Amino acid sequence: MAAPLKPPRGVRALKVGLCAAVALCLVTSVVHVLLVFLHVAPANTVSKRYGSQINAWVFPFFEQNWRLFAPDPESVNRQILARTAHTGSGGSVQVSPWFDLTAVDGSAVEHHVFPSHTAQNMLRRAWSGYADSHGADDRARTERAVMMRKYLTNIAADRVAAHKGGTVDFVQLRVVTLPVAAPGSAVGDRPPKPTENRLLPWWKVTRHAR
Repeated sequence: MAAPLKPPRGVRALKVGLCAAVALCLVTSVVHVLLVFLHVAPANTVSKRYGSQINAWVFPFFEQNWRLFAPDPESVNRQILARTAHTGSGGSVQVSPWFDLTAVDGSAVEHHVFPSHTAQNMLRRAWSGYADSHGADDRARTERAVMMRKYLTNIAADRVAAHKGGTVDFVQLRVVTLPVAAPGSAVGDRPPKPTENRLLPWWKVTRHAR
């Protein structure tokens, strides 16, 4: 009786690789669900002991909140502007004009039937995370605060470099907070005065060039 034919070595290696990839995906999914569960669950022994590891996985991309069930509409409009600085070969520092990041997001959302999540929420949520984790002095006192500052810095540097080109060594943000106009306001009314005009420090970034 003839011995059964063995599949070629390449086919066996492909099957092994496929099985390993499926196993890795399953393990990653289980770990992800577990960490998110510990993040949203009431404080317990495990979440207290491994809080830093849980937060490092969840923030900023997998943050969970209950606004879907209890919406918290914005009561103010925020305009986030950025300017960059670049040190030239002769040692002189060149500072760019202010660039309106919020206006770019607004133009990407307006008149679009299916606007991207990036244009709608990335900058806004990055600023909310920064404001929640920093005091009025803009000092980072926790690991999450440092992470949110880097996250906001990278978003601003990437967007300025993508739209204006050039090289970015430092970035600075200015956040102008305006109250939402009351319903039925007359068109000719004066624009509302800013309730806050917050100038953030200059931050060093990994050099960006476009």
